[in-house]
Amino acid sequence: MTLWRIRATVDDRPGYLSVLTASLALRGVNILTVQVQPTEQGAVDDFLVDAPDALDEAELVAAVERGRGRDCWVARSEARGLADQPTRVLGLANRLVRDPDAAGEALRTLLGADSVSWRPASTGVDRGSTATTMLLADPAGGSFALRRAAPAFTPAEYARAQALVEVAATVTRRAAEQVTLVLPDGAELIVRPACVDDLPSVLELHEGCSPRSRQRRYLGGAALPQPARLRRLLEPSRGLTLVATTTDGDGALVAMANLVGEGDEAEVALLVRDDWQRRGLGSALLRRLVRHADDAGYAALVLHVQMDNAPMLRTLRRLNRSSSTERDGTLLTLTVPLAADRKGMSLTSGA
Repeated sequence: MTLWRIRATVDDRPGYLSVLTASLALRGVNILTVQVQPTEQGAVDDFLVDAPDALDEAELVAAVERGRGRDCWVARSEARGLADQPTRVLGLANRLVRDPDAAGEALRTLLGADSVSWRPASTGVDRGSTATTMLLADPAGGSFALRRAAPAFTPAEYARAQALVEVAATVTRRAAEQVTLVLPDGAELIVRPACVDDLPSVLELHEGCSPRSRQRRYLGGAALPQPARLRRLLEPSRGLTLVATTTDGDGALVAMANLVGEGDEAEVALLVRDDWQRRGLGSALLRRLVRHADDAGYAALVLHVQMDNAPMLRTLRRLNRSSSTERDGTLLTLTVPLAADRKGMSLTSGA
């Protein structure tokens, strides 16, 4: 007996699947697993079968077509194909936990793609899939382009791939290096990726900052942000949020740095508690976000800062990178290129 994978579209009507399975049974084909994926054209049935050695691909296709199946695709399978889909997906998710950089290979394995390639920050191509291609956002920046000549990608496969990407995004945020930061004055802080569990501490951070610091951070006003907004900042769908905490017993959260990506652009922002300002913390956090932006393929940092925000202007100068400046009333827009051939990244800060 030989293992085969068979995929065919069947009208989503009572009894049609049984007609197909009966046609296969007449040729001695044993169905080991079946997955049904609904589409606009009908139900796409994905079978793993055990067929007599004498049957070839053409005979299997003929059996499917006699069973009212259409758009048939047949390929030999291996013993590892016996693992059901949930088991395979859980195995790939476990692999990502151990190695977040394996997202591309995990997607290729999940979908049985012919190829997977990485593209830098989005060039305006919409995410989604066609029959032969699929484009997914890389949580670290850029996107993955997958190609498969046959069988055609289905909406269910796109949903599975997107879910795996979301796992990779979570792992990437958790896997960002946690470091002990030593400031010039000798003070030590822990810098790590944020998570939604940090929300109470982030609320305390905002309450502990002066209205002037909050106004510089958010530009539009000094009011405390709503918890829902802060929750979104803590775990952006694309990007990275860092928090800095003290190393003493209470581990107070004293600073937050956000990088939120959307398409070709991203927004970066800093908030440092007043008693920790002018000590080099903002510069250290900004440098880490710049490195992340470089790795993600963004083109530039665009910093919107009030003219009287001297501390933030000094922080930017400490990056030691060239920049251009535009003025609109009391607001300065400073652009710091990261890669000359790509579009910019928006950055608003008030640290």
